[in-house]
Amino acid sequence: MTIRTARLLLRPFTIDDVDDVWGYQREPSVARFMRWEPRDRDEVAVSVRQMTTETVLVAEGDCLTYAAVDPSSERVIGHVELAWVSEADRTGEIGFVFDPRFQGRGLAFEAAREMLRIGFDEHGFRRIVGRCVAPNVASAALLRRLGMRQEAHFLQSRLLKGAWVDELVFAVLHDEWAE
Repeated sequence: MTIRTARLLLRPFTIDDVDDVWGYQREPSVARFMRWEPRDRDEVAVSVRQMTTETVLVAEGDCLTYAAVDPSSERVIGHVELAWVSEADRTGEIGFVFDPRFQGRGLAFEAAREMLRIGFDEHGFRRIVGRCVAPNVASAALLRRLGMRQEAHFLQSRLLKGAWVDELVFAVLHDEWAE
């Protein structure tokens, strides 16, 4: 299923997307706040292969991942995901990774907002969370712009590339989103 936003196409990944994804996942600035180091093409191929299977939310533990495509060039410029965290609590979690050449334009906001809509309107989630390491001020700012409130600041809770870093947790409730 392809979704059109104002400036993007969101669609499931295909194996043909490897080169586009490699174009940004090999960048140190992209990997900086991720658990992985800059990826080589083979590592990206494994990652994309996994993302091609993340096409529906049927049960707790499932993840829905969409390629964010620039319609003018038909290039994948990032991805967004929505994971089903808890069936009992009706909770999901969003995530996003974008090519640095396309950051700062509101495109990640546009794509992530669509994932919130899908989670709340199509899957009936009551609460959606987003996480980032505290040094990732751009992601924290994006989560705030999405209307998510910071609920936690965990001190030195994540081991990232050999160093303990703080983690921030944001969330928004369906009722807040509906307003």
